[in-house]
Amino acid sequence: MPGVREVRQLPYSAEQMFDLVADVARYPEFLPWVVGARVRSDNEHEMIADLLVGFNALREKFTSRVLKVRPLEIKVHYLDGPMRDLDNFWHFRSIEGGCEVDFTVQFTFRNAMFEKLAGQYFDRAFRKMVGAFEQRANALYGSNSSSATSAA
Repeated sequence: MPGVREVRQLPYSAEQMFDLVADVARYPEFLPWVVGARVRSDNEHEMIADLLVGFNALREKFTSRVLKVRPLEIKVHYLDGPMRDLDNFWHFRSIEGGCEVDFTVQFTFRNAMFEKLAGQYFDRAFRKMVGAFEQRANALYGSNSSSATSAA
């Protein structure tokens, strides 16, 4: 399954970054292309959520099961939507001065030809989304981007 991975060291605690990523209902406020979110169920360890993603007039709904192990990891397993598979994994590790965020997305399109074409743009879109999470952290927890570095 194709995938993309990004590791960043950020000046925020693992708990802060976990909370930001786990707050799916707020994704439309800061994530590019996310135009709607609905949390169907949520507890300390698991969430079922829908994201509505839009590109111009095109809208697609993605349903996922989100498994949470606070503050260490969040695993998002694709349940339903336009793709064959789309899983992502967030790992948060406390380090001196903040935390390391290790984020991986693995995906499979239903159409192999489309996967080959879209795969060229997926990496760019992925990096834009990672940047949006980092900007959201700056907005919520204070900007100290001089200590934020990319390790991948």
